[in-house]
Amino acid sequence: MATSVGLSTVSVYPESTAHGFAYAADLGYDTVEVMVGIDAISQQVSAVLQLADHHQIPISAVHAPCLLFTQRVWGLEPWGKLQRSADMAAAVGAEVVVVHPPFRWQKEYAAEFVNGIAALEESTGLAFAVENMYPWRASKRQLPMYLPGTDPSAETYANTTIDLSHAAIAGDDVIEMAERLGPRLRHIHLTDGTSNARDEHLVPGRGEMGADRFLQHLTRTGFAGDVVVEINTRKAADLEEREADLVESLEFARKHLAAGAADSED
Repeated sequence: MATSVGLSTVSVYPESTAHGFAYAADLGYDTVEVMVGIDAISQQVSAVLQLADHHQIPISAVHAPCLLFTQRVWGLEPWGKLQRSADMAAAVGAEVVVVHPPFRWQKEYAAEFVNGIAALEESTGLAFAVENMYPWRASKRQLPMYLPGTDPSAETYANTTIDLSHAAIAGDDVIEMAERLGPRLRHIHLTDGTSNARDEHLVPGRGEMGADRFLQHLTRTGFAGDVVVEINTRKAADLEEREADLVESLEFARKHLAAGAADSED
């Protein structure tokens, strides 16, 4: 069966979660990943369910509100935010909750994080796919901002996410990371980036990460998770340019996933 390609609702920001579902359905994406954020609709299970039903598109994942600008969404207590993300995922039929590692200043949360994620997976039956992150940069210095670290392959997480834009900043080879993770790689944020300090989230193929080779590697090696397009379209000149970026990303994903699958059959 072909690997499904989903769309993260954050890919259409500053348009709303509702627009994210509409783009995904209209353009032929297979699934949606809901980014729980400052958009009130994204925080409401009933609203998200109505969108999925209206557009007849399944939800593959819920991204917990753990970005810097979503720190106050669903309160300040981090474990409570993850439990609410799990509750939403269960209600909407998603099997994956995407989560970032703690910030360095969340020391108590960080100390419990690896074991706490495992406990949540056991209690909820969901996959908490911990995402790779990156150091922040100030002038020429790199500042480690996440604990226990930015590379999920260095920990014992049962489920993980690779984000190509994050890997670009960190200087990580995503194919090597995928090989280290093996079957623990559950989820992909398909995007692209370059080796500067910005989290660019480019359309795949427009950066330096070899997104084509990475997708081909996934299907050649039997990846069984979801690929989700997570790009930045905030600088799109108009709605037509945003839509064109989303179409290009979907076509790129399907082309190179299919190429890898064909290689594996030879």
